[in-house]
Amino acid sequence: QVQLVESGGGLVQAGGSMRLSCAESGRTFSRFTGGWFRQAPGKEREFVAAISWIGVNIEYADSVKGRFTISRDIAKNTLYLQMNSLKPEDTAVYYCAQCPSIICRSSSHVGSWGQGTQVTVSS
Repeated sequence: QVQLVESGGGLVQAGGSMRLSCAESGRTFSRFTGGWFRQAPGKEREFVAAISWIGVNIEYADSVKGRFTISRDIAKNTLYLQMNSLKPEDTAVYYCAQCPSIICRSSSHVGSWGQGTQVTVSS
């Protein structure tokens, strides 16, 4: 059974940076598309970024393009999300996701979820 465990969330001031990590166990992460989603209070869960299992295909939501970077370390079976120039509107619970196909842009594409980690950006 797949387990995804996020870490790295917390409180940061606007303009600051933060890196989220997602460690996977139970199935080789490198063979699946890895993604990050987020959900703010009162809003639906939304796509943030995804990286294919060979690392060639990378996608970002328009709202984070140029500020966030998704990456993976196959040897460590870990997915990362580097977040720079954070804004208060980035405040949300961030979820790591594993998608069985190359497409990983909506919740319907996700096979496994992490438990989520809170990111709060103060103004």
